Amino acid sequence: MTTATLERIPAAAETVEGSAQRSISLEFSSADEVHAGLEGAVAQLIEVAAKDASCGILVTRVHPGRYTVALDETVPFGETYESFAA
Repeated sequence: MTTATLERIPAAAETVEGSAQRSISLEFSSADEVHAGLEGAVAQLIEVAAKDASCGILVTRVHPGRYTVALDETVPFGETYESFAA
């Protein structure tokens, strides 16, 4: 079973261009689901990142089976970095 939570900017905080998805939290119950789930999340954020070309994507393993995929200004545009939470 895969659980995905999409975090969106609240309507009151929308920019002129409108609300954009900035991060996706994912939780997986089996290792078989991880690859496809992360690929899908990265693909969604590539579309968002391509609109303003100001940041890349950071995939963070929070703990086994739980990941966050987010736009990150410390990652160069066009790049995807991986990290492990402490």
